[in-house]
Amino acid sequence: MPALYGIIGYPLSHSFSPAYFNAKFAKQGIDAHYAPFPLSTISEFKTLLQHHPNLAGLSVTIPYKESIIPYLDELDATAREIDAVNCITIKNGKTKGYNTDVIGFRQSLEPILHQNTSTRALILGTGGSSKAVAYALSNTGIPYNKVSRTKTENGLKYGDITPEIIAGHKLIINTTPLGMFPIVDALPPLPYDSISPDHILFDLIYNPAETLFLRCGRKKGATTKNGSEMLHLQAEASWQIWGH
Repeated sequence: MPALYGIIGYPLSHSFSPAYFNAKFAKQGIDAHYAPFPLSTISEFKTLLQHHPNLAGLSVTIPYKESIIPYLDELDATAREIDAVNCITIKNGKTKGYNTDVIGFRQSLEPILHQNTSTRALILGTGGSSKAVAYALSNTGIPYNKVSRTKTENGLKYGDITPEIIAGHKLIINTTPLGMFPIVDALPPLPYDSISPDHILFDLIYNPAETLFLRCGRKKGATTKNGSEMLHLQAEASWQIWGH
């Protein structure tokens, strides 16, 4: 029986992963298949494993990067510290979680980082992806503040973001789904008039290629980058973890 891989999340109608990984299997002559597994609740994960005993690995996407953890047998050290998982191996019936988002984000951000030792960051969102971003920034020595719709410990609300705060945070990273296809006219509520050519705006979204968030930054002369490269880099890291 061919090895089976897949992605869990909800919804998955526009996931890039099945076409990407199946093309890699075909190119390298590997007898395996990668399929989407939309789970309406994370509690369906156990049933998924029972129904597909040939599962060898899984990708994890929104909204299960955190809620999958109690269902796993083991976490690698990085995933445990981040407290979010986007890659799973399944060997001898045992599941182990990893986080390759942190690899993808760090490697994608580094080429556009301005050589400015005073860089501070705003991370928009507090979900699983934001945890990987925060971990990467900490390891890069970049201080950050998280921003969300509701007040969190050591965090900011969108209503707290003043032009002065924007001016003091030259790196702004969107980890929320605001602006993702098909609702492309949405964006995080920020004082965009305060964005300058000294700013970097990074959006983890890759569809559309330029979100409204990035467009607003580009119009102010900021450096902008979407999540496409990060997506490919984290996928390659998962491929390595799966042993290919």
